[in-house]
Amino acid sequence: MANVQVWSGAEVRGLREAKRMSIREFAAHLGVSERMISKWEAAGANITPRPVNQAALDTALSRCDPDTKARFTHLTNGAQVSGQANDTIEPIGSSKIRHPMDGSPMVKVDGSVFLSGPSNTPVWLPAYYIDVHLVSNADYARFVSATEHTPPQHWTNGQCPQELTNHPVVFVTWKDAAAYAKWAGKSLPTTQQWEKAARGTRGIAYPWGDQPTPAKCNVRENGVGSTTAVDHYQSGISPYGVYDMCGNVWEWCSTESKPGRYELKGGAWTSQFDRATPSSFNDASETMWDDDTGFRCAVSAEDLEKLLGKGS
Repeated sequence: MANVQVWSGAEVRGLREAKRMSIREFAAHLGVSERMISKWEAAGANITPRPVNQAALDTALSRCDPDTKARFTHLTNGAQVSGQANDTIEPIGSSKIRHPMDGSPMVKVDGSVFLSGPSNTPVWLPAYYIDVHLVSNADYARFVSATEHTPPQHWTNGQCPQELTNHPVVFVTWKDAAAYAKWAGKSLPTTQQWEKAARGTRGIAYPWGDQPTPAKCNVRENGVGSTTAVDHYQSGISPYGVYDMCGNVWEWCSTESKPGRYELKGGAWTSQFDRATPSSFNDASETMWDDDTGFRCAVSAEDLEKLLGKGS
């Protein structure tokens, strides 16, 4: 059985027909023009789509249901996408460091195309690092001590309760989160940086794959009723090895949805599971604070590697 590594015009046509889509529907599905689909299908043995379009074609096939994949195989004399015959999610986060400012573990997300949002739109992002864990109360306490920033309102006499030191900090506004990130030499992630770290490059629905499994995260259905430690849900980590990208706390991002409002990602212990899907949209006023809202940080690979003496 041949593997699709370089697409041919016949294989593009076969995928469209296997999905039982018109040229117009298929073009909208991939995010390209109808003219481009017609050009590809009229091409000879090989076509040379741009990387974003190659990724869209590969993913459109890998995410087909079994019946559609079988039709594609029949229509194309046995072609299939290389390495996508099953739904196993391979880990892709391997380059981890500790940030020299706040000491938090971060993982590198290499520059590449990924599939973004509910419609899996191909987007290219440059390389960056993101915190493996949510910013904990212990992390935030060091920031408060160093800067005399106002502590969260639920801390007793300005001190974090001992039993919550490894839980995510909450009752922080967007401005509190941004102030911590600046102190640590980082920034809040954009929503696209956050989502890529949560879903990988292939557009999986949840950090662990496509199977809806509330037990892999801290959401309302599990009845925990509070935050959990930032390293608790190991079975729910993302392909990059990042924790709590579903549930535990909503996470502030740097993306402004409208003046004075910023996007939040990931759901929380108070959320229904279907609200915790990483591609879902939520936002809030920059002055909002609650017991289910926290954050993590990110930094460009170029900036961090220069800081570590690895840059050119």
